[in-house]
Amino acid sequence: MTIKLTFLGHSAILIEAKRKKILIDPFISGNPSATVKASEMKVDDILLTHAHGDHTGDAITIARNSNAQISAIFELANYLAAKGVKTQGLNMGGKVPFDWGYACWLPASHSSSLPDGTYGGSPASILIDIDGTKIYHAGDTGLHYNLKMVGEFYKPDIALLPIGGFYTMGIEEALKAIEWLNPKIVVPIHYNTFPPIKTDVNKFKSNVGEQTTSKCVILNPNESLEI
Repeated sequence: MTIKLTFLGHSAILIEAKRKKILIDPFISGNPSATVKASEMKVDDILLTHAHGDHTGDAITIARNSNAQISAIFELANYLAAKGVKTQGLNMGGKVPFDWGYACWLPASHSSSLPDGTYGGSPASILIDIDGTKIYHAGDTGLHYNLKMVGEFYKPDIALLPIGGFYTMGIEEALKAIEWLNPKIVVPIHYNTFPPIKTDVNKFKSNVGEQTTSKCVILNPNESLEI
């Protein structure tokens, strides 16, 4: 079975497997690095790590156009349901079944607020399992010790890690996260979209090669990795 992972810019990821399309954190409109249009996207499932606009993004538009369900932490799911889209509210640590596999929402060290500034539920990371291949989207996060737990218990094959700093981990912290997660492949996300998160992604790749046993794969927007 082939799994296709496409980077859409910032933290937006499209996973295609088992004739399904799974979209994570679809910040497309307003994303200067995006090369696709939200209005043209059709997917089967939308998964959200937290409520901030650069992650929830175009979830409502794409869900309506696709008749897709949005899965998110309970408070965020309730907010989106009130906007008239199908949602699935969940919480930390449970295995959530899908027709392509399962996902777990796991801890992240960040914040999560809705557009009006109210509480959007706990920020999260997402572990996706498709027939035993495990993809870990760390969401927006600083370095935290639960990443070691994720590595020891869930054993991700691929880790999507923020490296931009300022709002999240930077390069140095992401290298420690890789040590704890021990994935086969690392894909950097959440960098260079805006000036505060400008960083040297090639330096990160070099450091990963020198300091870890993982392979770093840099994807430009709309580039894909086949697993």
